[in-house]
Amino acid sequence: MNIETQEYINGLRPGPLSSEIPECMRNKYTLVQAIFELIVTLLTALGHLFYEIYKSIFRDPKKDLKGQIALITGGGGGLGSLIALRLARLGCVVVLWDINKQGLEDTVKLVKGVGGKCFGYVVDLAARDDIYRVAKQVKKEVGTVSLLINNAGVVSGQYLLETPDHLIQRTFDVNILAHFWTVKAFIPDMIDSNHGHIVTIASMAGHVGVPKLVDYCASKSAACGFDEALKVELDSKGIKGVRTSLICPYFIRATGMFEEVQSRIVPQLNSNDVADRVVYAIRTNENVAVIPSYLRVLLPLKWLVPWACVSEFIRGLVPDAMPAPMPMPERKVKADSLKPNGKLESRPMTLIPPARDDRRV
Repeated sequence: MNIETQEYINGLRPGPLSSEIPECMRNKYTLVQAIFELIVTLLTALGHLFYEIYKSIFRDPKKDLKGQIALITGGGGGLGSLIALRLARLGCVVVLWDINKQGLEDTVKLVKGVGGKCFGYVVDLAARDDIYRVAKQVKKEVGTVSLLINNAGVVSGQYLLETPDHLIQRTFDVNILAHFWTVKAFIPDMIDSNHGHIVTIASMAGHVGVPKLVDYCASKSAACGFDEALKVELDSKGIKGVRTSLICPYFIRATGMFEEVQSRIVPQLNSNDVADRVVYAIRTNENVAVIPSYLRVLLPLKWLVPWACVSEFIRGLVPDAMPAPMPMPERKVKADSLKPNGKLESRPMTLIPPARDDRRV
């Protein structure tokens, strides 16, 4: 592309017909051009809409994950361990990252117990250098990661003015900044092979604000924006083989984070059901999974009704997100110095999925 063409695209040089258009008509010409571009954009969007409707009716076969290397952050317990078990049954080589050494060892044993191949690494996800160091170690000892699941999360569970600064920093370090470092560590290999999948475990709290969860909601909102911007950036660069999925569940039971949450109308989610839904989203290349799905219909109303209605509904839906104070960690935790008894238990309450006929994995 020559310099003249590039300057024309960037709007720095008039087009080939601009010099022939009288000065008084150029604004009208620009308006017509803008309308034409808008119509083309709308028609393109309409085509994508019909395509997605077609896909929802005639679903593509679920992709085979056998042999892929899947890395799960926060895999030492809770939702991460349940996802690990399911991916192992589908033939993935599972790599687990967690700061909880005991929980990590237990989950590795569980995965190996179902016949899976699993590796566990103690990683402080609040430390960028530690993430980059262990990422290099994983590439050397296990291989190229093709499925990255950013699942690790922490919550402080206090009113903003009662939350110490270092806990707010920890929330953002683990819940969102770690996503930047893990993606930067593993996505270059995915792009080179034009094959990979990045999964962001966010939350419905990333779309609405909840009292006592100001730092948590803000970090999860950032995670939603991170996934969307990354998705668009990959599209803009023409990278079609690397997919991303955003998972936005409601409060989940048996993960060690929201056990005591007071929730009305919408019940807390079963962790096994959420794990199934995550794996289903991965296998079908789903862009966004809202759990439960009917909440997707309510989200647009947030921008259409008066704010007083939104605030009243949220406070009625979740009277208290954290009735009991969470155990607060020390200001600085080193992975090597963690002892099993010094960490809140985060193992899954149930390891065998309940018997159901409609499990979609």
